[in-house]
Amino acid sequence: MTVTYDAHHSIASLVDQLATLLPGRGETLATSESCTGGMIAAACTDRAGSSEWFERGFVTYSNAAKRDSLGVDAELLERYGAVSEAVVAAMLEGTLSHSLADWAIAVSGVAGPGGGSDDKPVGTVFIGWMERDRAPEVIRYQFEGTRDEVRCQSVVAALVGLRERADAG
Repeated sequence: MTVTYDAHHSIASLVDQLATLLPGRGETLATSESCTGGMIAAACTDRAGSSEWFERGFVTYSNAAKRDSLGVDAELLERYGAVSEAVVAAMLEGTLSHSLADWAIAVSGVAGPGGGSDDKPVGTVFIGWMERDRAPEVIRYQFEGTRDEVRCQSVVAALVGLRERADAG
């Protein structure tokens, strides 16, 4: 799936929407990011006043960071790999258990240009959302483009997904 975006406009616009939606509901966000390396957290905190609704961000690029910072089970990482639905679901749960946030976003993927495999080619990204006391939801995306494009498309998809879920909730 390709997410159409103008990175600067789309991301800033999505953050503006969340900056109205989440505080209006008295809710906050925490993120755990692997392949995006903190880009979602950075996009949120680029906006003045984000401390009202952005609680914290975890950059858990390595498997050790996923285990140490979020409590992701080593067996899950070994069995499914870091780029998997199971690991992203565990990242979501760990994000909420290690924060005060109402919502979590988690991302893990293969941004490229190397690192892909037959079952997880470059551009494979798992993005998940979870509202506290609800079940995690994880979607597998297949983005195309350069490393930067895959990462930016991941940020857009993560923010759109949160907006849709928070709006519906």
